[in-house]
Amino acid sequence: MDFPELAARTRRFCHGAPRAVSVADDGARVIFLRSAGPEDPADALWLLDPASGEERLVADPAGLLGAGADPAALAPGERALRERLRLSAAGIGSYALDGAGRVAVFALAGRLFRADLVHGDVVEVNTAGPVIDPRPDPTGEQLAYVTDAADGVRRGELRVVSADGTDSLLAGEDAGVTWGLAEHVAAEEFHRFRGYWWAPDGRAVLAARVDESRLPRWHLHDPADPASPPTTVAYPQAGGPNAEVSLHLLDLDGGWVDVHWDRETYPYLTSVDWADGNPLITVLRRSQQHGLVLAVDPRTGETQVHAELADPRWVEPIPGTPAHLPDGRVLVGGELAHDGYDARCLFADGTLLTPPSLYVRRVVGRLPAGNGPADLLVEASEGEPSQRHLYRVRTLIGGGVDARRMSGTPGWHTAAVGGDTLVVGTASLEQPGTTWSVWRGDREVAQLRSLAATPPYAPRPTMVRVTDRRLPSAVLYPTDHVKGTRLPVLLDVYGGPGHQEVVAARSAWLERQWWADSGFAVVTVDNRGTPGVAPSFEKAVHRRVADVVLTDQIDALTALAGKHPDLDLGRVGVRGWSFGGWLAGLAVLRHPELFRCGIVGAPVTDWALYDTAYSERYLGMPEDGMDVYAHHSLLELAAERPVSGEPARPLLLVHGLVDDNVVAAHTLRLSAALLGAGRPHSVLPLTGATHLAAGGLSERLLRLELDFLRTHLG
Repeated sequence: MDFPELAARTRRFCHGAPRAVSVADDGARVIFLRSAGPEDPADALWLLDPASGEERLVADPAGLLGAGADPAALAPGERALRERLRLSAAGIGSYALDGAGRVAVFALAGRLFRADLVHGDVVEVNTAGPVIDPRPDPTGEQLAYVTDAADGVRRGELRVVSADGTDSLLAGEDAGVTWGLAEHVAAEEFHRFRGYWWAPDGRAVLAARVDESRLPRWHLHDPADPASPPTTVAYPQAGGPNAEVSLHLLDLDGGWVDVHWDRETYPYLTSVDWADGNPLITVLRRSQQHGLVLAVDPRTGETQVHAELADPRWVEPIPGTPAHLPDGRVLVGGELAHDGYDARCLFADGTLLTPPSLYVRRVVGRLPAGNGPADLLVEASEGEPSQRHLYRVRTLIGGGVDARRMSGTPGWHTAAVGGDTLVVGTASLEQPGTTWSVWRGDREVAQLRSLAATPPYAPRPTMVRVTDRRLPSAVLYPTDHVKGTRLPVLLDVYGGPGHQEVVAARSAWLERQWWADSGFAVVTVDNRGTPGVAPSFEKAVHRRVADVVLTDQIDALTALAGKHPDLDLGRVGVRGWSFGGWLAGLAVLRHPELFRCGIVGAPVTDWALYDTAYSERYLGMPEDGMDVYAHHSLLELAAERPVSGEPARPLLLVHGLVDDNVVAAHTLRLSAALLGAGRPHSVLPLTGATHLAAGGLSERLLRLELDFLRTHLG
């Protein structure tokens, strides 16, 4: 079996690997999801006992659903949530724990299940309809969930199942208003995937009400299935209205308190935390250049400002913040951009906790610190953006700035913590997949077993920082490459904000090694705008994304060719998906003298046709700069007839026909503009595919792309 088929059957070698790892608050249980083997797509719920090191299967989808049931079946609301989460696994997609980690609840094929993690019992809970995002209260006695109505109309009713099994409606309205769900931009652009939060005592729920009545309705339909009705979505198009989002404290006895803040000035609700103390929320202006961290009084709904967030470009909060520290101070993530500093840091009531040398990526949780206050466990980079490490950060008042690195080996580290149990996930260039180690104190007590297939490659990319901007870059050669042999170049790009490609993890290079072994030198560059280096590095793209990103890609490619004479810059192709698809199209249309062909997957061809929060964050409001939007439009470029003597550079356009994030209209309009200007191109529509059309993972799609590149690069 060759690589494309093996990668497709194993979901990039992720089937059978542990994921969604969490630890009970007392450290007595490690909970995770894993399928039964390298070609089994259905994830089951597992538990590991750190004291004995033994694993136990808690919930198997096949056993719970019964013979003949499809573990990949999803309710429409659950399917939409998984799309936002970029989750393609079948079976149990996610789970939620009570405060002590003794109870887990999850949705499976639209049904609700409750698992007793101590005694091992799993029971189905009767519900009023298909289940989305179920969550137990902190005591584990009650369950809340959101449901679509049984007739399939998306209503977003928030319901609670009491300890005696009574199912009650907590909040719900007519179609067009949802309760307990994150609106599109919250999930897609701010990574807030939840829409309700239990009170610490389990007596109330803080719930988001989302009114989408002002939004335009877009209709998605797969022409390959003409008998099926179109799916209608409320889409917040750049420059247009957003959903109206409000917060409400709902007492289980019927009481109701509205949360008050200036929602006209600060319409975006980007985060909510109610682990202890009063709820903390973060709200942003529509321009995203100013925000507030607010504490909510749960008795009155009044809010008090704890911190202001401001940046002349855009505010970039740190995941895991804001949050209460045990001593009552509020932890906030922000940027240090004065006195020569250029860093993402943590602050407690305004006091700096992390050194400016750290680029803080996420606050994982609290680490025990003897008789003193709990320390923080933080994921961060220091000097080398391709690596992410774990740090212990002291929070002692008057203790100064103290961050000590905990992870030793080079690579990409993540973690989960509870009590005195720490679980560390390590990915590196030296090993396939992610190794999950379970620690208690200074002693490793177990590892989570991986049942994933072993990839056929052990890629060794040459990683280097190039140009005066020190752009993270990498070159990958064929396994049997003979030095002195000139190779066509494949620039494999993403380049968009919020995501890195040049990382010290083998999984990032497996498919690229297949491309290399197919006869290319593969080049990957993290241009300005990507995270991991410094705030100024990623925010240099503000309102000039196209110029900065494309300039960096070309400059890095040229610099790498100077170091690697086997790169033939007379034969360069480019491929990308989503933002990378837009960048691939931009490269070929703007610089046909360098790029001979391009594979343009699910591109945003017109940023005025994309969502509000993303487009406006980087380009501003359309009415304030239509020239900026026009400058970034592939449609404008494609419509220009090639000048005399300009080489015709072909494009392969690929798009899923039921993509609800970057709708297929982007590619269809680009094709029309290319056709009108007489520019060569082909269109490959993917029937039934969403934005998660794997970006080229399908064996057949990969081979079609390979044929296209070989044809046009020689």
